[in-house]
This record gives sequence, C-alpha cells and structure tokens, in this order.
Amino acid sequence: MEFVIRKATENELPLVLQFIREIAEYEKMSDQVVATEELLREWLFEKKIGEVLIGSQDGVDAGFALYFHNFSTFMGRAGLYLEDIYVRPEFRGQGLGTQFFRKLAQIAVERGCGRMEWSCLDWNEPSIAFYRAMGAVPMSDWTVYRLTGPTLEALGKSDV
Repeated sequence: MEFVIRKATENELPLVLQFIREIAEYEKMSDQVVATEELLREWLFEKKIGEVLIGSQDGVDAGFALYFHNFSTFMGRAGLYLEDIYVRPEFRGQGLGTQFFRKLAQIAVERGCGRMEWSCLDWNEPSIAFYRAMGAVPMSDWTVYRLTGPTLEALGKSDV
C-alpha cells in the first residue's frame, strides 16, 4: 500500500469541504458547519490564511489535515497550529495519521516553527491515546476561550 500526502489545490475544494463535513459528523458537530467552497477558496487560496494536505492511499483519498501559523510571543517565532486532521474510518489503524503528523512536523521544522499545537475534544479517547503515543502532552493549565457570532460582532462594533 502506498500513502501519498500532497498539498490541496483549489480544484480540490469540494473534497476539502467533504472532509470537513465528515470530521464534523464524527465530532457530533455537523450543525456547526457553515463553510462553503466559496469561503474556503477565499480564506485558503486567496488570503492564504490556512493550508491543506490531502492523503491518498493507493490513489483513494483517505484524509486531510488543515493547518495555519500562529505566533508565540514567548518564543519570538511562529508555531504550526493543526486545526483539523481526519482519516476516514476505513483507513484508520494503518499508520496514516502518523504519516500526516510526520509531514506536519517536517513542515514546522523546515519553516523554523517553535512548536506544533492542536486541540482535541475531551471525549475523543482514541485520538488522545494516539497523540500521547507520539509524545504529545496536554496543556492542562490552559482553557480555550471563544467569541463567535453576535457576541463577536457586538464587541467588534463597540468603541475601544
């Protein structure tokens, strides 16, 4: 079996959106997907805010990883933030996730990033075990906060 990882092209936006919908279904968050091909085109290929890798096994698309750069003020350099990684169920357990992580780590090292980070849902024990087996450690002293929708808009419209 041959697993190949490639950078997604703009022509693959339907596939990228399909992977997003599949991971959302897996995470029981399908109702939160508002992404469209047009939005992905704008943010990934026009504004170049994020990047996507697609993994194929024997020519069949098996999964994807979407990532972007964040910045560490303490380290004084960029980090690589993995927003989503997903391997279709029929391809799991074959080392594809590990190969995705190796590729992402190579990209981070080549670009001089000081770290690689991601979030994981607390209930996702299979993924947590996978991450720990690679040597990743949870950041237990940190809590993620988020502003979205009307709350974000209201704050953004307020006088500073």
